[in-house]
Amino acid sequence: MADSPVSTHNPNPAAPSDDASPQQQKQMESAYANMKRKMSMQEIGRKIKHKVMVLSGKGGVGKSTVATGLALSLAQEGHSVGILDIDITGPNVPKMMGLDRKRLHVEQGRIHPAQGHLGVKVISMAFLLEDEDTPVVWRGPIKLGAINQFIGDVEWGELDYLVIDFPPGTSDEPLTVAQSLPDIDGMVIVTTPQDVALLDSRKSITFSESLKVPVLGVVENMSGYTISGKTSPGNDIEIAGPGGKKHKTTADSDGNFNVTLDIFKQGGGKSTAEEFGVPFLGALPFDPGFVRGGDDGVHRIVSEPEGASAIAFAKVVEAIKSQIGSSKSQGLEII
Repeated sequence: MADSPVSTHNPNPAAPSDDASPQQQKQMESAYANMKRKMSMQEIGRKIKHKVMVLSGKGGVGKSTVATGLALSLAQEGHSVGILDIDITGPNVPKMMGLDRKRLHVEQGRIHPAQGHLGVKVISMAFLLEDEDTPVVWRGPIKLGAINQFIGDVEWGELDYLVIDFPPGTSDEPLTVAQSLPDIDGMVIVTTPQDVALLDSRKSITFSESLKVPVLGVVENMSGYTISGKTSPGNDIEIAGPGGKKHKTTADSDGNFNVTLDIFKQGGGKSTAEEFGVPFLGALPFDPGFVRGGDDGVHRIVSEPEGASAIAFAKVVEAIKSQIGSSKSQGLEII
């Protein structure tokens, strides 16, 4: 009887091979890890119903504040939500979510997100830093590898929405996510009313076309600062605003009044959206409470869920939800 043939098939491509050199073995392990991660990304694409990218053309427009506000507003409505902080060099989301110095739990090679206010799941580079003052000095390939790990190696579970917060600009990070994560619903572009921010937001809208990801719309942040007060019923009030502009109003029957001052102009986000033929999702007020909330780790939506800012965020969320489904991403090929 002839000897039975011996199979040379290796069921685990990453397992050691007698004939492989150390360099070949390392290449096989890397290829196997990439294959598993790609499969995981596909599975994540199925488990997460909606994926929303939040971008801005420039820094300082409150993009992370808006991203966390959208996530919290969605959670407040009863949705299961995650937020992925892709800003590798300047991650701020954990601090805004009250998760300072939190460490991530890793089990069987899978990263489990931290949980913030209203049950929102959070992944951020900040969780991996021993010292918050330590700079992340990484070249592009290392940075992009970390982003792929944040997407493919995280145990998000079943989510209704994943909000993805990016660093300012149109560069490697959004391109990597658009290539890696399937079925992205679209981008939310954050701007402020002044011309410099609007110029850069236009670039973000054009950038979306090259990524084949729809623009869900433009949000105008820091749109106006409202002054409220109380006086005698029916009293006429006059307040001097920026540039010497006079704002007049009359107190109501209870003596309450409010006046909105256009600190950074007004309406630029809406006009930009109209110019490019994309939806205008709404305006968010200039609210000093966001500054305190960001420092204290208690977002304005959490501290004042019935306040003016929370109401404004809820309107923006409803506008986003109305766009999702009517405009679906074609998506780039996953690499």
